[in-house]
Amino acid sequence: QVQLVESGGGLVQTGGSLRLSCAASGSIFSINTMGWYRQAPGKQRELVAAITSRGTTNYADSVKGRFTISRDNAKNTVYLQMNSLKPEDTAVYYCNVNAKAWTRDYYQTRDYWGQGTQVTVSS
Repeated sequence: QVQLVESGGGLVQTGGSLRLSCAASGSIFSINTMGWYRQAPGKQRELVAAITSRGTTNYADSVKGRFTISRDNAKNTVYLQMNSLKPEDTAVYYCNVNAKAWTRDYYQTRDYWGQGTQVTVSS
């Protein structure tokens, strides 16, 4: 199994910055794509950014040029640097990791989710 621990959320003013971190631990054999999603009240969860094991990145149009995703494979950690934050970035941010891990009887590749961290941007 894989456990994800997120940190770095909080309250910030418009134009400010925050850095989210998500560390994966457990019986991990390999990690494929790591990413961040967010869900605002009354809205569906949406992809913010993702990064493959080779470092290829993908961003939502709404955050391009403001957010940067990166990963440290040695630490099984993914980061999201968020700059020039806007009130519309306010949401709960969830870490997502696609990993191959040992379950009770075999290796399994599946998605894992963090518990979510609140990001609030005040106007």
